[in-house]
Amino acid sequence: MERRHFARSILAAAGAVALGAKAQEGSPAAAAASPAPAVAGLKPFLFEKDETFWYETLRSFGHIAYGGADFGEVVVTAQRIRGGDYDSWHDEWRLTADRVAAEAQQSLAAGHHVSARDAFFRASNYYRSAEFFLHGNPADARINAAYDRSVECFRAAARLTDGAIEPVRIRYEGTSLPGYFYRAAGKGAKRRPTVVMHNGFDGSVEEMHYVAAAALAERGYNVLSFDGPGQPGPMHREGLVLRPDWERVVGPVLDHVLARPDVDPQRVALLGNSLGGVLAPRAAAFEPRIRALIALDGIYDMGVKTLPMFGGQREVARRVLTAPSAPDIDKALAQMAAHDAQARWAFSHGAWVTGKGTARGYLSTLLDYHVADGVAERIQCPTLVCSAANDMFFKGQPEMLYAHLTCPKTFLALDDTLGAGAHCHAGAQRLAMARIGDWLDATFATPARRAATA
Repeated sequence: MERRHFARSILAAAGAVALGAKAQEGSPAAAAASPAPAVAGLKPFLFEKDETFWYETLRSFGHIAYGGADFGEVVVTAQRIRGGDYDSWHDEWRLTADRVAAEAQQSLAAGHHVSARDAFFRASNYYRSAEFFLHGNPADARINAAYDRSVECFRAAARLTDGAIEPVRIRYEGTSLPGYFYRAAGKGAKRRPTVVMHNGFDGSVEEMHYVAAAALAERGYNVLSFDGPGQPGPMHREGLVLRPDWERVVGPVLDHVLARPDVDPQRVALLGNSLGGVLAPRAAAFEPRIRALIALDGIYDMGVKTLPMFGGQREVARRVLTAPSAPDIDKALAQMAAHDAQARWAFSHGAWVTGKGTARGYLSTLLDYHVADGVAERIQCPTLVCSAANDMFFKGQPEMLYAHLTCPKTFLALDDTLGAGAHCHAGAQRLAMARIGDWLDATFATPARRAATA
């Protein structure tokens, strides 16, 4: 009886929960009755009827800012794709990636290293995009084929940066995590301020180059970017699934970076992107070696995406979602996915990266990704909480995180008037990183510099 009741609630909330924001804005019925907001407040000129495909296209547009794409390449690729067709998405992005990678190889063979580097960076990002929607079938050979090429192209580009980007392996629980160390640009002190950073639910460490790593390295910061469990490197290579106790991931990463002679241990920041907006705060709550925190964008409790379907009761939700058998719930979630593009993708990808194998199992894990119950209040370092006005995934979450922080804190809201209202400010990478970089400069400034600029 209980499961049938909640199955009806799920159907009433169809489209209101995946990773989407609508689930937290009232009852399931109210959420279902509310019209879906326009993605990022930017009028789509591609995939007008598919907000998921549009957002992923906007994501590539955003990566133009730091060399991850070119406008015409993105447009002509997107125009060839059939809306909602995952195979078409893969095939067309793979075609573009192969063409750009071949051009990179030709430039390299001819000794044109700058042209080769730029093309390898773009090809890497296009390969990343190609396999993005295929994770509903983890055995699909196209996934690793495109992922491997993404990494190969990125490392080819890194080899052409005169040592500015160095691939690293970070010891972690009997294995290692993949990452890249970026040497700070310019001349300065032997020990430099350093930003450790990671992506979230679906992005790769290679993608972090276009999100934040290149931007902060050019501002004089060392950067150590890495993939943790559940993120592409460890997931593709070893099947290491996502985990909520992120301090156990960040701890070994800090051990690695603080062993370097060019890192100032008093100026180490942690930046978490997308779902990293809850993972990084969780780590900072238990890791005193983190001296500044950036949540891009901030998340307080992923459970609120699921709880409205269960009357707001976390333990009831946990009991129902983790039951050995719940055919009514499974059927309702399947129907939701069939009618909602966000749910379709999030359920398939989430089932894979959490290791649960089902939409219901994935939703059960969201209950554990939070900084509630006093965790946020444990954070002591200065914290920047970023917020995108029309975030299609986490709207309202940055405000919740900010309200619970008791440390020195800053709230950075970017909206549609700036072209920055999309999730993680996709499409406004230069602006977002200017604001974030300026905050970090001020946070890590010396007392003398603070006095001089006051």
